[in-house]
Amino acid sequence: MKTAFVFPGQGSQSIGMMKGYADLPLMRETFSEAADILKQDLWTLVNEGPAEALNSTINTQPIMLTAGIAVYRAWESLGGKKPDYLAGHSLGEYTALVASGALTFSDALRLVSYRAKIMQECVPEGVGGMAAIVGLDDDEIRVVCAETMRNCEGMLLEPANFNSPGQVVIAGHKNAIQQAMELSKAKGAKLTILLPMSIPSHCSLMKPAAEQMRQLLEKISFASPTIPVLHNVDVQQHHDAASLREILAKQLYSPVRWTETVRTFASTGVDHVIECGPGKVLVGLTKRIDGKLKSLSLTDSNVLKQTIDLLK
Repeated sequence: MKTAFVFPGQGSQSIGMMKGYADLPLMRETFSEAADILKQDLWTLVNEGPAEALNSTINTQPIMLTAGIAVYRAWESLGGKKPDYLAGHSLGEYTALVASGALTFSDALRLVSYRAKIMQECVPEGVGGMAAIVGLDDDEIRVVCAETMRNCEGMLLEPANFNSPGQVVIAGHKNAIQQAMELSKAKGAKLTILLPMSIPSHCSLMKPAAEQMRQLLEKISFASPTIPVLHNVDVQQHHDAASLREILAKQLYSPVRWTETVRTFASTGVDHVIECGPGKVLVGLTKRIDGKLKSLSLTDSNVLKQTIDLLK
């Protein structure tokens, strides 16, 4: 039996998302550790909101990292089986690197807090956006982006997240996004959804932020991962510090190749994909990518304990 742990990114956060783990002291301890490092009370924000503050990129990124690590620490403390592989969706890649031993928790918090700040500052509010397109395949999405850019001179639009077959997120200038949504419908898309994000993540508009990210990454120490991590940019493993720094910088402006990541897990003999952290977004994607894989989400302490017993 082989397992892969996957860590969610932005979009999985919600007020009260840690209440299901209330009987596990490690949750509060991990959030207290993060508060000491960042000088910010993330625990109160997670439990009480307000939602607007929780959903602000500058808060969401360190919160989701902390939540994922808290759940992973609880898994380890209760005797959970060490996973065979790790991956994280976008921001979740940093959580995966901490779980692998490649990054310290404190350095990861520093990195994601800076990442959130420079992403927020890179594209002015109202200029960029993201939208989910459901019902077109990857090549059709690429054609939509290319046609839209030809019609919107000076604007950029690219695929940002290849989440599952028939579900792709696009990112770029907001006006181009709107036109691409209409074009997608004309080409047979079942659904187009403008996402509540002003930051056009994982597209070329983030290249200036990536250059800033490189500067901080050079100051961070990396160890070789003790558990293989598949990365968003190329669905490959990276082991040395230089490669890890480069792949994390590129991640800001490169699409998340999630469909390929899950299929790679399956090709290596993985039969259980475990979403480590609050929410079930990645469970849903896994089921759409490969229905043969058993997909579980550690949404509360009871499920966590049951899954540990299941995989023994």
